[in-house]
Amino acid sequence: MENDPSGRRQSISLTPVAKGLENMGADFLESLEEGQLPGSDLSATEIRSNWIEAAPKRFSRWRNLQPALRARSFCREHMQLFRWISTGLLCTAFAAFLLVACLLDFQRALALFVLTCVVLTFLGHRLLKRLLGPKLRRFLKPQDHPRLLLWVKRGLALAAFLGLVLWLSLDTSRRPEQLVSFAGICVFIALLFACSKHPCAVSWRAVSWGLGLQFVLGLLVIRTEPGFIAFQWLGEQIRIFLSYTEAGSSFVFGEALVKDVFAFQVLPIIVFFSCVISVLYHVGLMQWVILKIAWLMQVTMDTTATETLSVAGNIFVSQTEAPLLIRPYLADMTLSEVHVVMTGGYATIAGSLLGAYISFGIDATSLIAASVMAAPCALALSKLVYPEVEESKFRREEGMKLTYGDAQNLIEAASTGAAISVKVVANIAANLIAFLAVLDFINAALSWLGDMVDVQGLSFQVICSYILRPVAFLMGVVWEDCPVVAELLGIKLFLNEFVAYQELSKYKQRRLAGVEEWVGDRKQWISVRAEVLTTFALCGFANFSSIGIMLGGLTSMVPQRKSDFSQIVLRALFTGACVSLVNACMAGILYVPRGAEVDCMSLLNMTLSSSSFEIYQCCREAFQSINPEFSPEALDNCCRFYNHTICA
Repeated sequence: MENDPSGRRQSISLTPVAKGLENMGADFLESLEEGQLPGSDLSATEIRSNWIEAAPKRFSRWRNLQPALRARSFCREHMQLFRWISTGLLCTAFAAFLLVACLLDFQRALALFVLTCVVLTFLGHRLLKRLLGPKLRRFLKPQDHPRLLLWVKRGLALAAFLGLVLWLSLDTSRRPEQLVSFAGICVFIALLFACSKHPCAVSWRAVSWGLGLQFVLGLLVIRTEPGFIAFQWLGEQIRIFLSYTEAGSSFVFGEALVKDVFAFQVLPIIVFFSCVISVLYHVGLMQWVILKIAWLMQVTMDTTATETLSVAGNIFVSQTEAPLLIRPYLADMTLSEVHVVMTGGYATIAGSLLGAYISFGIDATSLIAASVMAAPCALALSKLVYPEVEESKFRREEGMKLTYGDAQNLIEAASTGAAISVKVVANIAANLIAFLAVLDFINAALSWLGDMVDVQGLSFQVICSYILRPVAFLMGVVWEDCPVVAELLGIKLFLNEFVAYQELSKYKQRRLAGVEEWVGDRKQWISVRAEVLTTFALCGFANFSSIGIMLGGLTSMVPQRKSDFSQIVLRALFTGACVSLVNACMAGILYVPRGAEVDCMSLLNMTLSSSSFEIYQCCREAFQSINPEFSPEALDNCCRFYNHTICA
């Protein structure tokens, strides 16, 4: 019995038995160790290679059973063709729609037709640039005639100067006040040159081209009929577009508050406009426009890519948002380039605030023109005050990239833009509360001090109206309107442009309502020309409260350059303020009265229910008329609204 177990244990083995039960696992493992598979004369390596070669054939029938995979593969292979077909179908459908719209009513479809022509022009330019750009650059590049090129430039400059002199002599013969505005430009440029950091290093090419671009843009917008109509139409479309804000603000705050309360009427527009700007940035439209404007200024003024991009961005965004376009390059920019960045921020306003000012009733055409014209002027005057004396690293735009933001889709971009605007709205509301309260306190203190020396009505506005009156006169404002304009300039410089535009809107509303021009010794409204010039002069962030905003924004991006920023911020503030004044002077040179003359005889003989600016002008003409041209009914209508000795 003791030997049995030992015998049984000896009979148990992992080796396969020739007959009977077998250990299949052990058999398989031993075969692998020998490099073969059981029941096969081939090695494992040969079997594996045969399996891999036979795999496509084994699964061919399975692939045929998967039509979705085949369709997906086909779409990927012909994706470009599908895109061309889709684009062609969409363009054909749009062309058919435009053709039908033009045939039904061309005037109604004029805006769409013009926009289509503009888009086609840019697409054609892009195609020609891609096909013929290198050939044209080689053709236009000077080869062996640098002296000839120099004389051509001098000849063009002389022709431009003589043309300007001839145009001024002919145009100002009918409106001599335009010469005052031209003299104002000369005075401001001379003052800035006297304050220049490096007078001998001034690039007069940048200065002359910048002022020339500003003049051409102003001529297009203010003087030419197509340009004026186009910008007037654009301003009207923006006003209509901003009116959609009422849908959201009325739902949140109620119609009563939106109609009567300033905060609920104006500030939601900033939220809406900021949301739209964010979406336009996400789709790349804003970057495209900024790059085109920057390219135009760079090739003409010979400025660097970074500073030009920043100034072009300031047309649409604020003084703290525009430097974000060139944030990676701020650390290596020269002091002159940083000065341009600051000046561009002080000389323009943000696009979101543009909507708020339009809602005040400020002329949209003048606001848009002022924003666009300020860009080349800011670049020119900045190079006059702080010329470039260092070697810049950004002479060309190669390697310059504009970001599209962090949003992943349109919904996120819209939400981000609205969320960012909350901080802007809160900042504006807080500043309005603080500044208006401080202004009222200062006026009360000045009035108290004035009463002690028998000076009645002394206030901050009165002081500004005396100190800044020569500045307003140099802009081209008539002398009787200068106190009011100087008062608004002082509010803009020492408080902010938001309060100044709000005050300007009150003067405009009184004029449109036909209020008496003078009440005692206080002027109640100013002329249309003065309103337009003041709109240009106030269009900028150049006020003392913006110093902290500018320094805080730039220092947060590049902390190591805080001392450089602090060194030039006051000079940039002064330059930015002068840019707005030169902009106003340029508008004064180009401004012409528009609108058809009113038939006063017909107007005053009608039944009038309320006064207006036209009625006031006609009544003043009737009161001053010696000959009995106006009927007694017309004079009775005037006496219903205005007091005059003839009414007694």
